[in-house]
Amino acid sequence: MGTMEKSDLLNELRIDKGDREDQDTASRWPWIAAAAVLVLALAGAGAWYALSSKAFEVEAATASAPRAGGADAAVLQATGYVTARRLATVSAQITGTVSELLIEEGVHVEAGQVLARLDDTAQRAQLAQAQAGLHAAQANLGQAQAQLGQSRRDLVRAQDLAARKLVSTQSAEQSRTQVDTQSAQVAAQSRQIDLAQAQVRAAQVQVDYCTVRAPFSGVITARSAQVGEIVSPLSAGGGFTRTGIGTIVDMDSLEIEVDVTESYINRVTPNQHAQATLDAYPDWNIPAHVIAIIPTADRGKATVKVRVAIEQKDPRVLPDMGVRVSFLEDAPKGAAASPKGVLLPATSIVQREGKSVVYAIDNDRARAKIVTPGQSRNDMRMVEGIAAGTRVVKQPSAELADGAKVTLKAVQ
Repeated sequence: MGTMEKSDLLNELRIDKGDREDQDTASRWPWIAAAAVLVLALAGAGAWYALSSKAFEVEAATASAPRAGGADAAVLQATGYVTARRLATVSAQITGTVSELLIEEGVHVEAGQVLARLDDTAQRAQLAQAQAGLHAAQANLGQAQAQLGQSRRDLVRAQDLAARKLVSTQSAEQSRTQVDTQSAQVAAQSRQIDLAQAQVRAAQVQVDYCTVRAPFSGVITARSAQVGEIVSPLSAGGGFTRTGIGTIVDMDSLEIEVDVTESYINRVTPNQHAQATLDAYPDWNIPAHVIAIIPTADRGKATVKVRVAIEQKDPRVLPDMGVRVSFLEDAPKGAAASPKGVLLPATSIVQREGKSVVYAIDNDRARAKIVTPGQSRNDMRMVEGIAAGTRVVKQPSAELADGAKVTLKAVQ
């Protein structure tokens, strides 16, 4: 009986193999679930990174500000080029070797900023020589003043002795002559100091000429010289001498010059409203107005030059760009004012979450902008919410999202 009880007790303590497998499986379930979550997270991160780094190839359009009357109000069109009113080829005022060049094309510089330096060894030697001459003149002046002081004391004693008949009157007169002579020498030495100071200033100017500075604020459009080359304000050296360091353009002085056929020049008046369109951005209409009509005609081309101001400054406007100008007829009194908003292709406006959205191009990213659409003009649409001149995606795809990377299609 005792034996049976022990065997039964051992059987009860024995762990069944199936139960052990169930326990192992249950203990592994949390680890399996955690691993699955991690895999899903990594997959989601990978998908997000792939989508965020994907670049959408898009076509751009530019928002333009319409005028009252629109393009149909143009009375004349003419072509020309963007020009800079303030443009300078900066050169050194002396002939010298470039030792340092501090400019690159496209860099903005301020007025007075150092653009280049020339080797100034000879100029500094001349300055040191002039300063030494000044010091010598100052020393000579001190010596002459000391001698004059002694002569004046001698004159007082001679006059006293002459008054007491101890010396002759001639001796006193000689002492006075000595004082007058040395006074003249002191005055002459003072003039020598003035001359030495002028020589120092002249030598300092030559040293300053070795530093080339910007005459006004602008953008460097050309770098003409290199370190080690000889530059000169005049052409010399058989063509081996540069005459300029670089070219600066004041971008705020950009304007348009167009040639108007002289038979139509009566349609153009000063301060007349106009609209400019760059050849590089045919969808962008820039507000402009006439500055002046140059009072001379080109005999060969039978044209008259007209200066046109650009009312909307933009970094995309560059010197020497081709441009077409539409001279607009002034709206009659009581005519409707210019409509609010800007013109965009209707295809650039899409719906996102029940709102009208356009995607503005910010460098290489697309930024969603909520707009308010207005009236339609053929394939264009008036919208409010963005500024004129803003570039937008012309036909956004359904996958395009805010912040997506974009690249512009090459113009055929």
